[in-house]
Amino acid sequence: MRLWGGRFSGDPDELALQFTRSLDFDRRLAAHDIEGSIAHARMLGRVGILTVDEARRMEAGLERVRAAFRAGEVALHPGAEDIHSEVERLLTDQIGPLAGKLHTGRSRNDQVALDLRLFLRDEIDQAREELRTLQRALVDLAERHLTTVMPGYTHTQSAQPVSLGHHLMAYCWMFQRDRDRLAECRARVNLSPLGAAALAGTSFPIDPAFVARQLGFSGLVANSLDAVADRDFAAEFLADAAVCMTHLAALANEIVLWSTAEFGFLRLNDAWCTGSSIMPQKRNPDPAELIRGKLGRVLGDLVGILTMLKALPLAYNKDLQEDKEALFDAVDTLRPALAVMHGMLSTAEFDTARLSEAAGRGFSTATEVADYLARRGLAFREAHGVVGRIVQYCEKQGVTLGDLSLTEWRSFSQEFDEDILHIISPAGALATKRSPGGTAPERVREQIAVARAHLEK
Repeated sequence: MRLWGGRFSGDPDELALQFTRSLDFDRRLAAHDIEGSIAHARMLGRVGILTVDEARRMEAGLERVRAAFRAGEVALHPGAEDIHSEVERLLTDQIGPLAGKLHTGRSRNDQVALDLRLFLRDEIDQAREELRTLQRALVDLAERHLTTVMPGYTHTQSAQPVSLGHHLMAYCWMFQRDRDRLAECRARVNLSPLGAAALAGTSFPIDPAFVARQLGFSGLVANSLDAVADRDFAAEFLADAAVCMTHLAALANEIVLWSTAEFGFLRLNDAWCTGSSIMPQKRNPDPAELIRGKLGRVLGDLVGILTMLKALPLAYNKDLQEDKEALFDAVDTLRPALAVMHGMLSTAEFDTARLSEAAGRGFSTATEVADYLARRGLAFREAHGVVGRIVQYCEKQGVTLGDLSLTEWRSFSQEFDEDILHIISPAGALATKRSPGGTAPERVREQIAVARAHLEK
């Protein structure tokens, strides 16, 4: 049942049909296609294009088709072109030739754009909830580890002590930005293109604003050409998903490193590990590694859709059919990755003793010593040089900063007093970082309070 067959004297080549059909993947839009069609049918009855009885029969038929899809009772025609024509065929089975009037005042061009916006709006809402769940897990962990000291890194080298809570909150704020970006994307998704028809609008006295209200849209796409050609919203979602997956991959990479014997900072629950077919001792963090690897899929989806959109002339082109598989793949990658990350973190155990011990390695409190001297009047560059010489001395003697006596400290500068012995401990260094956003426990506690307020909005 081809909507466009009247123009042609013969059947299309079977290879061409198989190459151009989209039913294999756009079938997942069935619920959204029916939802949009119900709103369109109501509008046709409201403006008098259909009689009240016709509109009621059409809506009832569409509801029966929807119920059949939900019950898994629909057998799609193997030769069908797309989900839109299949829904109309199934409606015809329910109400007869009246089903042919459903297409009045609309085109597949604005219809598919509508379905895609409805689909993506739902997926954004669910992705944002997945993010919220993950953020709550991070906040809860951060609250339990306000004073758990760990090494902070730059260049993957031990730099300065931070708290584990502070480190975890950094990811919480990354995911908050992801959630904010998706909310902004949703606002641009939430405009109805229906009424644009093929590209120029329609001569039928339709009421697209009524349809938009029925479907919960905030308004209409302003230009009919743009309404059917626009896939910015899909590309924007893919960009947002790629950034979010980048954050997930970074956190997954730390989980992989931290769970090694060399780091030993974290132990994943057995439920989130796999074994080796040859090495009985192995506990591999495969879910974390897969999150890290799946970033490439979403980046590929983004590049694919941007390349497809490049230099397309207005308005609709069949190239746009390529939007769906990229979008579906990104959705099907992002949401499980968020759920898996939540599962791993919420059941993981941190080795606080190992973290604390590692925080004291590598002269990680040397900056505190330089700051100490600067607070006593030395220029920071001069203080930096003094501490550099102290570190050299310790390396030659095979000792740490904590092993130095007050006499040794004063051999480098008379500004050192007994309180230096407290400041050079990782916990002491942690407590001094009271600047806004810093790692001092009271500052991390403030971050947690702000984050919880965001999560309850």
